[in-house]
Amino acid sequence: MFHRILIANRGEIALRIVRACHELGIEAVAVYSTVDRECLHVQAADHAVCIGPPPARHSYLSTSNVLAAAKITGCQAVHPGYGFLAENSGFARACQDQDLTFIGPTADSMEKLGDKALAKRLMEEGGLPTIPGSNGVVDTVADAKSVADVHGYPVMVKASAGGGGRGMRLVHDSSEMERLFPAASGEAEAAFGDGRMYLEKVILNPHHVEVQILGDGRGGILTLGERDCSIQRRNQKILEESPSPLLDHQTRERLQALAHNACARLSYRSAGTLEFLADAERNFYFMEMNTRIQVEHPVSEMVAGVDLIKEQIRIASGNSLLADGEIFPRGHAMEFRINAEEPSRNFMPRGGIIERLRLPSGPGVRVDTHIYEGYRVPTQYDSLLAKVIVWDRSRPDCVSRGKRALDELEVVGVPTNTALHVDILNNQAFNSGQFSTSFLEDHHRDLPSLLAGEVHG
Repeated sequence: MFHRILIANRGEIALRIVRACHELGIEAVAVYSTVDRECLHVQAADHAVCIGPPPARHSYLSTSNVLAAAKITGCQAVHPGYGFLAENSGFARACQDQDLTFIGPTADSMEKLGDKALAKRLMEEGGLPTIPGSNGVVDTVADAKSVADVHGYPVMVKASAGGGGRGMRLVHDSSEMERLFPAASGEAEAAFGDGRMYLEKVILNPHHVEVQILGDGRGGILTLGERDCSIQRRNQKILEESPSPLLDHQTRERLQALAHNACARLSYRSAGTLEFLADAERNFYFMEMNTRIQVEHPVSEMVAGVDLIKEQIRIASGNSLLADGEIFPRGHAMEFRINAEEPSRNFMPRGGIIERLRLPSGPGVRVDTHIYEGYRVPTQYDSLLAKVIVWDRSRPDCVSRGKRALDELEVVGVPTNTALHVDILNNQAFNSGQFSTSFLEDHHRDLPSLLAGEVHG
């Protein structure tokens, strides 16, 4: 086992990893930009190193600065968390060159599965059903039109190297393709340095379902159930739950078996998530694989009873994978992403000082957060303030517990989307499980917080 690990991230996920390290008896080294000097993960770590100014390219995205911090503090391994360098194969290789263990998949796996067009082909070969679309990357508008003509509109134009909803456009007809294809490609080039695009047929009114896996790199794979991430805004998740209200037992077993076999075939190592779209008839189609820990990983932890961060560390240190018999999924869990934003103003992010903070607690409630009273929320990074996660025996009980937990949550000083989560939990379509990825658009008029905003302190 390692004795000291550097955490190449910030905020709640960095603090989450610090805690996992301490429970394993490992020292944690935090890195921080100058604006994050007072962040809670810095205070909780055993050692901390400033790696540059707030722009991520000069700090959290700087391979040289991160690796220098790891070397001068005598670290043996680096955990990237999610975002920033987490799916950067060049960074993984640079760690290896510096005799540092990268806690995650191999660089080769990240390259293959990070290229969405290539990942789709690999998963097809592994037996997974995929969304009809282009056979790899599409280079020109004319080629995109040809693919769309074969499969029929609407189609989704997607960045091959993308993520987080960037470099994506819904295209309804040939005339829109002329405008939206180059726009998506330009956005992808700016965000990822890669403007290559591919096309997929649009699955109407789908659920977004993903399967959490752990792999030991030697063909051993453990599946930890599925999450439903259909409640989204601008293709970004805001509420996740496990298990999915859409799937029946037979579909769930088949989905996990296919995910298991596909990842075993690739000898995948560490935590990973296979993402699918599922239609109303429970037909599912592979979209992409995220080769990292996910923001919503606590949902699976609550249901499966497994600490995914600890397992990542154990796998990276050479320990064996948990045995299937040790996993006993039970109950239902939900995660509410609490963001510093104004839902009624097109989810505009806001910074500011946390003047008062009250976090929910009690049975079946977990809060992952890096904020505290007096903390200044920076505007340079993602607006995520906290993740409120609840568990109970059934989905209706979980919804009730979620309402109670959100009612206890108080954040004064910056606007949040807390009221939107309450509106969702009170919505009949959500409670019946009859919703899709267009839930916010479909029920806009039924969600008061999208119309009136929230009142603060």
